[in-house]
Parts: sequence; C-alpha cells; structure tokens
Amino acid sequence: MSVTDPLAGDERRPGQPSLAEVHTDPPRPGRAPLYLAAALVAVLAGSALFVSGFALGSLAGSTAGTTESRQELFRPFWDAYNDVTANYVGEIDEKALVEGAIKGVFEALGDPFSGYMTSAEYRNSLTGLSGEFEGIGAELATTDTAGAACETIGDACGLSVVRVLRRSPALTAGLAAGDVILAVDDATTAGSTLAQVIEKIRGPKGSTVTLSLVRAGAPLELAIVRDVIQAEHVRSEVLADGTIGYLKVDNFSSGAADDLHEQLRALVEDARVRGLILDLRDDPGGYVDAAVRISSEFVDADPLYWEQSARGTPIGIKPIAGGAATDPALPMVVLVNGGTASASEIVAAVLQGHGRALLVGETSYGKGTIQEWKELAGAGGYRLSVRKWLTPDQTWTHGVGLIPDVAVSPPADQPADADAVLDRALEILLGQLATGRPLIGLSEALPLAA
Repeated sequence: MSVTDPLAGDERRPGQPSLAEVHTDPPRPGRAPLYLAAALVAVLAGSALFVSGFALGSLAGSTAGTTESRQELFRPFWDAYNDVTANYVGEIDEKALVEGAIKGVFEALGDPFSGYMTSAEYRNSLTGLSGEFEGIGAELATTDTAGAACETIGDACGLSVVRVLRRSPALTAGLAAGDVILAVDDATTAGSTLAQVIEKIRGPKGSTVTLSLVRAGAPLELAIVRDVIQAEHVRSEVLADGTIGYLKVDNFSSGAADDLHEQLRALVEDARVRGLILDLRDDPGGYVDAAVRISSEFVDADPLYWEQSARGTPIGIKPIAGGAATDPALPMVVLVNGGTASASEIVAAVLQGHGRALLVGETSYGKGTIQEWKELAGAGGYRLSVRKWLTPDQTWTHGVGLIPDVAVSPPADQPADADAVLDRALEILLGQLATGRPLIGLSEALPLAA
C-alpha cells in the first residue's frame, strides 16, 4: 500500500479545489504495518522540545530493551535526559520529551520520506491515505472576479462548488457545480478562508448541514445529511470523436483501483475506444497495492516490477488476473511530469518497461522507496522507508525519475483551457491508428498523421 497527500485542504494553496469535508473519526489502525509508497510528503517541523535520541525509559545500570553492545552508545543520551528531568528549572512535559526524542531519531536519518508523527498527526495522515472521510461529497474553490485563486471570501472573492462527487449526499440533495456558497448553517462565509468554511461544512455521519447558495442569480437553501464519502480520484472521458479513452488519476487512495477498473471497462467495452491515455501528471502516489492493481489492468507480464528490502534480494511482484486492457492491440500513452511520484511512478515504470505504453511529458519525480507505517502505543506513530522498488529491468530510479519516450513541456504562456502535452499524446495515438505503426520504439523525429 502507499500514501498520498490528505485531501482536507490543509496543504493546498488558497483557491485550489479542496474537498469540503474530511474523515473526523478514522478507524483506529491495527498493529500490522501498512506498506506505503509516499511521495512529496513534507518533513514535519522540529519541536522546540527536540531531544536527539533513540528511546526513553528508566536507566538503572543498564537500559531494558537495549543490547549490551549498545549500552555505552546510549549512555550520553541518558545522561542528558536524566539531567534535564532532574535539574531543568522550567516546566517539563515528559510526553513531549518522549515525542521529541523519537522525532530526533527519524530526523537524523536525513530521509524526507521517513518521520515521526504525534498521535493527532498520525491519525490525520491515515485519514488522507484511505480516501474515506465524513462529509457531503463536494469540491470547493475560492476565485476572484477574474477567475484567479484568492484568500479571504468577500465581495471580490467568491466560494463556489467545483465538483459534486458521484453517489454523494451532496448530489442526492441537489448541490451542483457552479453553486455559490454564501452561508453555512446561517453563518456567512464572508471574511473566512476556504479551510475555515471546510471546517464548518465537514462533520460526522448522520448530522445535517444547511448551505445557503446562489444558483443562476437565484437564492437557494439545501439541507444535506453528511455521510461517509469515498473520495473520487479517477476521472474519465472519451476524446477525439469517440476514438480515444482518457483516464486521469489524481492519487492512489484505497478506492482508486476499483474506480479505475469500473471506468476503464466502460471505455473499453461500452464506448469501444481504439486507444487509451492514462494521465498520471501531478499524481503524488498512494497505496502500493493500488499501484499493483492498476498496473495489472494494462499489463499481465510476470513480474510487473521488483521490490527489495534493506538486506534482501529483489522480489518480483506478480500481476493480478482480470485486467480490462491488457491487449497490446489497444495502443496506449501515459502522461507524466515532475509531480508524478511514488506509486504513480510504479505504474508508469511498469507500462513503459514492459513496452505497453509510451511515456509522454516530462521526467517524473524520482521516488524509489516504499514506506512502512507503524503506530507506537501512546506516542503517535511513524513512517519509515523500508523497501526500494525497481523497474521491470531492476533499475532503481530514486532521485533520477522516469525519462519520457516523447519529451513535451507545456509552454510557460499556455492558456488555462489548453494542454499541449495531452494534445501531443492525442496526435501520437491518432497517428498510430491512421498508419498502423507500433508505438513502442517510436522516434520523435518520425512524422505523425494528424
């Protein structure tokens, strides 16, 4: 499994679409480790009570749980800890010292993908990983009169609905994209930020929130009963007059693989598209098992890719039977850029490495490690890089990234409604369909049919 950025809006820029709810009471994780491929995870800020160390306990001659060979190694730490607790003139929070010491060991690794989290941070991070939350199921954004992102809601900065999720209570209640939200439970949104309004809209399953809206110039009130929502991280559509199927994956949450399978089958079996585009741009990753399942939709070669533990040899990861688009006669392009990371890079590497698809766009992020998440009893939890993932030919791309077969960078002045990378992918696929030339091995110098 893998991890990605939570969707509650905490790390988003003002005005960027953000889910208007988060899971407020996540299930308590079990003790079994979660294997996660985390991309672009920010290093947690250091505490003012930071103590560099490895473990805490009572030192009486020797430290329980510490091997004899490490007693001398740990002695300076215990000397410092005992001096602090015995002689510090200010107030001491021993729990904070414990957490600071644990944080210190992870910061000493110098690995941005490993780190300690307090209990609240650990719980909130797992909420974002699963893609499940309690709320209404709508994405919101703040924009000014020119359509640009803005910070504080008011006369020049409106709050509107960007998207209503499928099978959500917001959809059932009649909320629609384009609705402008003026108040939440009779409290005006003016003067608030996007995150503050989200905090008001989210809430536990079964509770009701009332939104005061404007739709097409007319006032409207909707009462929406909150529920458990599965975030939608996969979108699809048919392009080029029904010829090309397009799938966009935003991240690899727990529901992403099922959602992609459903939409891919609709494109292949119902719409009968003749080519596919899988868009993994700016996808920071997600659960590794989602990456395996999504890769298996397009590739049935064994192994898909390889994983290697700290002291082990590479182990091949097997595909899962029943992929909806493993037929190589269905040409395929994968879109990547510098934001394609972790689990999404695994999928791109599988498709490129097995000759199933061309990569089009820019070099990917280059995160080649997999994290294990563990909870510490009474002291939060941590993520630790415990495995490498390797391409089908056993190359480790960590810090390097995947090189696209066809390099395309969007122009700096690209209009908001344009997409040069997608246009190039369509040109490639339509050219292949017109000429019958295989995609794999295609040179950028070859002419392509329009």
